[in-house]
Amino acid sequence: MSADTDKQRHETEQERIDRNLGDLLQELRVAFPGIQFLFAFLLVVPFQQGWETVDGAEKHVYYVALLLTAVSSICFIAPTARHRLRFREGDLRWVVESSNRLMVAGLVCLGGAIAAVLLLITMVVFSDGFAIAVCAVFAVGIVWAWFGAPLLREWRH
Repeated sequence: MSADTDKQRHETEQERIDRNLGDLLQELRVAFPGIQFLFAFLLVVPFQQGWETVDGAEKHVYYVALLLTAVSSICFIAPTARHRLRFREGDLRWVVESSNRLMVAGLVCLGGAIAAVLLLITMVVFSDGFAIAVCAVFAVGIVWAWFGAPLLREWRH
């Protein structure tokens, strides 16, 4: 949202920060259950029957997906922790600005984790070549839907 649009709302700087914080926390409520589900899935996979038949490449892809999911979880939880530790100090501007960066980083990691999980499952079920193609298609879709389209719109305006 541009500064002009913010002024059209007739809100003070503090009201804008409060609104942005509320928006940010609402976005976390939407994103976090997905990352929790993915993380839980990845945590139980190595303990399932058949894991011993997974080859070295598949184990590497699994571990990358697990790490990306863990980093995404850290990035998505951090805004809540930052708010809890800094709101009484009136440091909401920093909370909002730094949390925005963390959420974008979390989305990048989440997109990578989704692509890696698709790669892993498709490698196990089908072939490596098909898995790479499926992963690439979904990765491009994620990049476009989450980042490309919004950034292109910003660039055009």
